[in-house]
Amino acid sequence: MPTTVDIVIPVLNEEVALPVCLEKLYAFIAQHPDRNWRVVVADNGSTDRTTAIANELASQYQDLSISRLELRGRGRALKQAWTMSDADVRLYMDVDLSTDLKALPSLVGAIADEGYEIAIGSRLMAGSEVVNRTLKREITSRGYNALIHVLFPCPGFRDAQCGFKAVSKRTAEQLVPLARDNAWFFDTELLLLARKARYAIKEIPVHWEDDPDTRVKIVSTAWEDIKGLLRLRFKGRPTPSSAT
Repeated sequence: MPTTVDIVIPVLNEEVALPVCLEKLYAFIAQHPDRNWRVVVADNGSTDRTTAIANELASQYQDLSISRLELRGRGRALKQAWTMSDADVRLYMDVDLSTDLKALPSLVGAIADEGYEIAIGSRLMAGSEVVNRTLKREITSRGYNALIHVLFPCPGFRDAQCGFKAVSKRTAEQLVPLARDNAWFFDTELLLLARKARYAIKEIPVHWEDDPDTRVKIVSTAWEDIKGLLRLRFKGRPTPSSAT
């Protein structure tokens, strides 16, 4: 049977971007019928028509479902969507499609065919392409990832925060519930939990284009991420009971 893949799209007030994203995504996955693709719109606290539009689109697209939370937080939305899923591979991507979809088959294949537990897109490895990124975001990103390497030598990944990641069923069941963060730091925390548990992580170079309409507040998000790193470094990280 084909590998079942759940593509989770976290959204917060994305009534304009969501229809565009789904149109492009469904056109792409139609060209790759070797997988059993399902799409989940994970709405975390939208106050516009995002949820209503998602429900309307569910009648247009096959295997499209909606997960709704009143509380905000990308990490919170991903935890719910991934832990409630029964898919073989569970991934997420940003609604703005900053990461080119051409990397999607490689991301899924790393889990389904190569045996990795986590696969992540990387903007900082050889072969990646980054377009239209502001100097402020570039410095912040590289500085943050450098700090990870200082606090956690040889973490096994270069780019913690690219919004393009896939996890195995095992990772979703055993590691995701251990992550305490419910916001942007969730990505990094999950990767560091995987590092401690010796889960295999694969990085994939991506073509990434900066979204000029990004909702991310760079300074405040970076500070929360730094606090998260310090928490994990000095207060320790739980390890799944079955990890070796």
